[in-house]
Amino acid sequence: MSREEVVRTARRIVDEEGVERLTMRRLATEVGSTPMALYHHVRDKEELLVLLLDDHAARTLRPTGLPAEPRERVLAAAAAIHEALAACPWIVEVLAGDSLLSAHSLWFVEQIVDGLVGCGLTPERAVQGYRAIWYYTAGELMVRATAARRRAADDRPTHRQQVFADLDPERLPRLAGLADRWSSLTAQDTYRDGLDALVDGLLAAH
Repeated sequence: MSREEVVRTARRIVDEEGVERLTMRRLATEVGSTPMALYHHVRDKEELLVLLLDDHAARTLRPTGLPAEPRERVLAAAAAIHEALAACPWIVEVLAGDSLLSAHSLWFVEQIVDGLVGCGLTPERAVQGYRAIWYYTAGELMVRATAARRRAADDRPTHRQQVFADLDPERLPRLAGLADRWSSLTAQDTYRDGLDALVDGLLAAH
Protein backbone atom coordinates (compact mmCIF):
# COMPACT_ATOMS: atom_id res chain seq x y z
CA MET A 1 0.00 0.00 0.00
CA SER A 2 1.36 3.41 -1.02
CA ARG A 3 0.29 6.96 -0.29
CA GLU A 4 -0.74 7.25 -3.95
CA GLU A 5 -3.07 4.25 -3.57
CA VAL A 6 -4.55 5.74 -0.40
CA VAL A 7 -5.24 9.07 -2.13
CA ARG A 8 -6.62 7.37 -5.25
CA THR A 9 -9.02 5.24 -3.21
CA ALA A 10 -10.11 8.18 -1.06
CA ARG A 11 -10.79 10.20 -4.20
CA ARG A 12 -12.99 7.42 -5.58
CA ILE A 13 -15.03 7.29 -2.36
CA VAL A 14 -15.70 11.03 -2.26
CA ASP A 15 -16.41 11.20 -6.00
CA GLU A 16 -18.97 8.40 -5.80
CA GLU A 17 -20.49 8.89 -2.35
CA GLY A 18 -19.51 12.29 -0.96
CA VAL A 19 -16.95 13.50 1.53
CA GLU A 20 -19.13 12.62 4.53
CA ARG A 21 -18.72 8.90 3.70
CA LEU A 22 -14.94 9.10 3.83
CA THR A 23 -13.64 7.75 7.13
CA MET A 24 -10.31 6.21 7.99
CA ARG A 25 -12.04 2.94 8.81
CA ARG A 26 -13.90 2.89 5.49
CA LEU A 27 -10.73 3.77 3.60
CA ALA A 28 -8.76 1.03 5.35
CA THR A 29 -11.39 -1.52 4.35
CA GLU A 30 -11.29 -0.35 0.73
CA VAL A 31 -7.51 -0.73 0.47
CA GLY A 32 -7.51 -4.02 2.36
CA SER A 33 -5.66 -2.71 5.39
CA THR A 34 -6.30 -1.47 8.92
CA PRO A 35 -6.86 2.08 10.20
CA MET A 36 -3.59 1.90 12.12
CA ALA A 37 -1.68 1.01 8.97
CA LEU A 38 -3.12 4.08 7.21
CA TYR A 39 -1.53 6.36 9.78
CA HIS A 40 1.87 5.44 8.34
CA HIS A 41 0.82 7.35 5.22
CA VAL A 42 -1.52 10.09 6.51
CA ARG A 43 -1.71 11.64 9.97
CA ASP A 44 -5.50 11.97 10.07
CA LYS A 45 -8.54 12.69 7.94
CA GLU A 46 -7.67 16.39 7.75
CA GLU A 47 -4.29 15.64 6.19
CA LEU A 48 -6.00 13.20 3.83
CA LEU A 49 -8.41 15.91 2.70
CA VAL A 50 -5.51 18.29 2.07
CA LEU A 51 -3.85 15.60 -0.06
CA LEU A 52 -7.10 15.20 -2.02
CA LEU A 53 -7.34 18.96 -2.54
CA ASP A 54 -3.73 19.14 -3.75
CA ASP A 55 -4.25 16.13 -6.00
CA HIS A 56 -7.27 17.71 -7.68
CA ALA A 57 -5.64 21.14 -7.97
CA ALA A 58 -2.50 19.62 -9.49
CA ARG A 59 -4.61 17.74 -12.07
CA THR A 60 -6.68 20.83 -12.91
CA LEU A 61 -5.21 22.60 -15.90
CA ARG A 62 -4.52 26.27 -15.37
CA PRO A 63 -6.04 28.41 -18.09
CA THR A 64 -3.41 29.54 -20.55
CA GLY A 65 -3.18 33.04 -21.90
CA LEU A 66 -5.14 34.86 -19.21
CA PRO A 67 -6.16 38.34 -20.38
CA ALA A 68 -3.67 41.08 -19.63
CA GLU A 69 -6.45 43.54 -18.78
CA PRO A 70 -6.91 43.25 -14.98
CA ARG A 71 -10.71 43.11 -14.85
CA GLU A 72 -10.89 40.44 -17.54
CA ARG A 73 -8.15 38.47 -15.79
CA VAL A 74 -10.19 38.48 -12.57
CA LEU A 75 -13.25 37.20 -14.45
CA ALA A 76 -11.26 34.49 -16.27
CA ALA A 77 -9.59 33.23 -13.09
CA ALA A 78 -12.87 33.14 -11.16
CA ALA A 79 -14.60 31.33 -14.03
CA ALA A 80 -11.76 28.79 -14.08
CA ILE A 81 -12.23 28.13 -10.36
CA HIS A 82 -15.96 27.67 -10.91
CA GLU A 83 -15.42 25.24 -13.78
CA ALA A 84 -12.84 23.18 -11.88
CA LEU A 85 -14.98 22.87 -8.75
CA ALA A 86 -18.22 22.18 -10.63
CA ALA A 87 -16.73 18.81 -11.58
CA CYS A 88 -15.98 18.00 -7.91
CA PRO A 89 -18.59 19.69 -5.71
CA TRP A 90 -17.39 17.83 -2.61
CA ILE A 91 -14.32 20.08 -2.64
CA VAL A 92 -16.53 23.12 -2.05
CA GLU A 93 -17.91 21.46 1.08
CA VAL A 94 -14.36 20.95 2.38
CA LEU A 95 -13.21 24.47 1.51
CA ALA A 96 -16.34 26.03 2.99
CA GLY A 97 -14.97 25.21 6.44
CA ASP A 98 -12.35 27.90 5.72
CA SER A 99 -9.54 26.03 7.47
CA LEU A 100 -8.14 23.82 4.68
CA LEU A 101 -6.72 24.83 1.33
CA SER A 102 -4.57 23.50 -1.47
CA ALA A 103 -1.24 25.19 -2.07
CA HIS A 104 -1.64 24.47 -5.79
CA SER A 105 -4.89 26.45 -5.91
CA LEU A 106 -3.27 29.65 -4.65
CA TRP A 107 -2.25 30.46 -8.22
CA PHE A 108 -5.90 31.24 -8.97
CA VAL A 109 -6.20 33.38 -5.85
CA GLU A 110 -3.07 35.29 -6.86
CA GLN A 111 -4.57 36.11 -10.26
CA ILE A 112 -7.77 37.49 -8.73
CA VAL A 113 -6.10 39.55 -6.01
CA ASP A 114 -3.45 40.89 -8.38
CA GLY A 115 -6.10 41.68 -10.98
CA LEU A 116 -8.18 43.63 -8.47
CA VAL A 117 -5.10 45.58 -7.39
CA GLY A 118 -4.46 46.27 -11.06
CA CYS A 119 -7.97 47.72 -11.26
CA GLY A 120 -7.10 50.23 -8.56
CA LEU A 121 -8.10 48.51 -5.32
CA THR A 122 -5.75 48.54 -2.35
CA PRO A 123 -4.30 45.12 -1.48
CA GLU A 124 -6.60 45.01 1.55
CA ARG A 125 -9.70 45.78 -0.54
CA ALA A 126 -8.52 43.27 -3.13
CA VAL A 127 -8.50 40.52 -0.50
CA GLN A 128 -12.02 41.49 0.53
CA GLY A 129 -13.02 41.48 -3.13
CA TYR A 130 -11.58 38.00 -3.58
CA ARG A 131 -13.54 36.79 -0.56
CA ALA A 132 -16.77 38.19 -2.03
CA ILE A 133 -16.07 36.42 -5.32
CA TRP A 134 -15.26 33.17 -3.49
CA TYR A 135 -18.41 33.31 -1.35
CA TYR A 136 -20.53 33.88 -4.46
CA THR A 137 -18.80 31.07 -6.36
CA ALA A 138 -18.91 28.55 -3.50
CA GLY A 139 -22.53 29.36 -2.65
CA GLU A 140 -23.65 28.97 -6.24
CA LEU A 141 -21.88 25.62 -6.56
CA MET A 142 -23.18 24.26 -3.25
CA VAL A 143 -26.80 25.16 -4.02
CA ARG A 144 -26.65 23.55 -7.46
CA ALA A 145 -24.87 20.43 -6.19
CA THR A 146 -27.38 19.96 -3.38
CA ALA A 147 -30.30 20.38 -5.79
CA ALA A 148 -28.75 17.89 -8.22
CA ARG A 149 -28.33 15.28 -5.49
CA ARG A 150 -31.92 15.78 -4.41
CA ARG A 151 -33.24 15.34 -7.95
CA ALA A 152 -31.16 12.20 -8.42
CA ALA A 153 -32.52 10.67 -5.22
CA ASP A 154 -36.17 11.72 -5.51
CA ASP A 155 -38.05 12.89 -8.61
CA ARG A 156 -41.18 13.98 -6.71
CA PRO A 157 -42.08 17.70 -6.74
CA THR A 158 -40.06 19.64 -4.21
CA HIS A 159 -41.64 21.46 -1.29
CA ARG A 160 -40.81 24.75 -3.02
CA GLN A 161 -42.64 23.66 -6.17
CA GLN A 162 -45.68 22.74 -4.12
CA VAL A 163 -45.65 26.11 -2.32
CA PHE A 164 -45.24 28.09 -5.55
CA ALA A 165 -48.08 26.18 -7.16
CA ASP A 166 -50.44 27.50 -4.47
CA LEU A 167 -49.34 31.12 -4.06
CA ASP A 168 -51.95 33.74 -3.27
CA PRO A 169 -51.83 36.37 -6.09
CA GLU A 170 -53.32 39.02 -3.83
CA ARG A 171 -50.69 38.63 -1.13
CA LEU A 172 -47.70 37.86 -3.38
CA PRO A 173 -48.69 39.14 -6.83
CA ARG A 174 -45.22 39.28 -8.37
CA LEU A 175 -44.21 35.79 -7.28
CA ALA A 176 -47.59 34.34 -8.22
CA GLY A 177 -47.19 35.76 -11.71
CA LEU A 178 -43.83 34.03 -12.05
CA ALA A 179 -44.77 30.80 -10.26
CA ASP A 180 -45.12 28.60 -13.36
CA ARG A 181 -41.71 29.74 -14.64
CA TRP A 182 -39.84 29.98 -11.34
CA SER A 183 -38.17 26.56 -11.56
CA SER A 184 -36.98 27.05 -15.14
CA LEU A 185 -35.75 30.59 -14.45
CA THR A 186 -33.80 29.64 -11.34
CA ALA A 187 -32.31 26.59 -13.11
CA GLN A 188 -30.57 28.78 -15.69
CA ASP A 189 -26.81 29.10 -15.47
CA THR A 190 -26.33 32.77 -14.63
CA TYR A 191 -23.00 32.44 -12.83
CA ARG A 192 -21.04 34.55 -15.31
CA ASP A 193 -23.70 37.29 -15.37
CA GLY A 194 -23.61 37.47 -11.59
CA LEU A 195 -19.83 37.45 -11.57
CA ASP A 196 -19.72 40.37 -14.00
CA ALA A 197 -22.13 42.35 -11.83
CA LEU A 198 -20.23 41.52 -8.64
CA VAL A 199 -16.87 42.58 -10.02
CA ASP A 200 -18.37 45.77 -11.47
CA GLY A 201 -19.86 46.55 -8.07
CA LEU A 202 -16.51 46.01 -6.31
CA LEU A 203 -14.75 48.33 -8.73
CA ALA A 204 -17.52 50.95 -8.70
CA ALA A 205 -17.30 51.14 -4.91
CA HIS A 206 -13.61 51.96 -5.31
